Amino acid sequence: MMRRLWALLAALLLCWPGLSAASQAPRPTAPPLTGETSRPPLLAYYYQWFSPGSWQRAKTDLPLAGPYSSDDTQVIDRQIAEARSAGIDGFIVGWKHGTVNDRRLRKLVDAAEARNFKLAMIYQSLDFHRRPLPVDRVAADFRYFRDHFADSPAMLSVDGRPLTVWSGTWRYSHADVARVTSGVRGELRVLASEKNVEGYRRIADVTDGDAYYWSSADPETTPGYAEKLQDMARAVHADGKIWLAPCAPGFDAQLVGGTKPVPRRDGATLAAEYAAALRSSPDAIGLISWNEFSENTHVEPSRAHGDRFLQVLRDLRGIPATVSYESGNNPVRPVARPDPTRGYWALVGVAVPLLLVTPLAVRRLRAARSGPAPAAGRRTDPGRKVSRSPVSTSRRCSRPDHEP
Repeated sequence: MMRRLWALLAALLLCWPGLSAASQAPRPTAPPLTGETSRPPLLAYYYQWFSPGSWQRAKTDLPLAGPYSSDDTQVIDRQIAEARSAGIDGFIVGWKHGTVNDRRLRKLVDAAEARNFKLAMIYQSLDFHRRPLPVDRVAADFRYFRDHFADSPAMLSVDGRPLTVWSGTWRYSHADVARVTSGVRGELRVLASEKNVEGYRRIADVTDGDAYYWSSADPETTPGYAEKLQDMARAVHADGKIWLAPCAPGFDAQLVGGTKPVPRRDGATLAAEYAAALRSSPDAIGLISWNEFSENTHVEPSRAHGDRFLQVLRDLRGIPATVSYESGNNPVRPVARPDPTRGYWALVGVAVPLLLVTPLAVRRLRAARSGPAPAAGRRTDPGRKVSRSPVSTSRRCSRPDHEP
């Protein structure tokens, strides 16, 4: 009986969900891209082009915080806190070398380091008119990023190499791509941004995978939407490389040349695209976007949508809200998380006394069944029956081996 009790207690303690091996292990400082977690990292595309005047051009919605500047460190801190509260693990920040862009990226890197938030870089190789930059400049900019930003602990690394994406690879030849990546691939992971399997295979040997930036498709009406993502994932994973699957909350770029908007459907579009991305077994999901207001793919709290899409992301990621937010420049206040081990220690507090008391109760029960012991120096007549005290109902029901 005692062996059964010990076995039962051991099973309860080992199976307690708050004390599993995964929950006892320290949280990784970087979201892994190896598929080892229950959900892939969520990385939101983030843009730092904004000054107060830029909000007056091609915008149908504005941030809830107002027409901010990407130089404002209070804005950056708030954005990181809001993103983390919605289950976003990091930003994929748009960048190319220049005085303003470098200054803003340095501020973002410093803020991410302070908040233990992760960053990747997406290189914007097309100019305002969608023309490709000279390949010599692209190569020089990648080297500049390597030398000035890549060593930050905020950078999301894969096997020790910070993750980068090259936007616009489809406008460059294989030789051009090889020329750029050959000088940095030993120190950076450079993903292509190709739009189909053929495009990826064209430059697969000189890149480290693919991050497909697809925000203009409607998951309800685009033929083969989910199947295309799965086809691209199979091609990338067949080479043992990194696949970033896209998802977006909606799309409307009519003020910048777009023709067909994708409705948000109060979060249903984002949920459908997130599910399709998950079905492609991604190494990470690229959320389009945190703050692309010109194409209306933003999830940053806005005047038109409030924080609705952060709530949708929390539901999709299966997490509660972890911060409370007040508009303006007030800080984000952490909300305490419940201790998952509290129930475990409560169980220990009950089980240990039970195991200490149980042997005494068993001895008393056996003594009650066998009757009183003979007095010292008195011989019991072998032919005489010794009366035994009956076991009461209350005692019988309290025996551990009668518990369910």
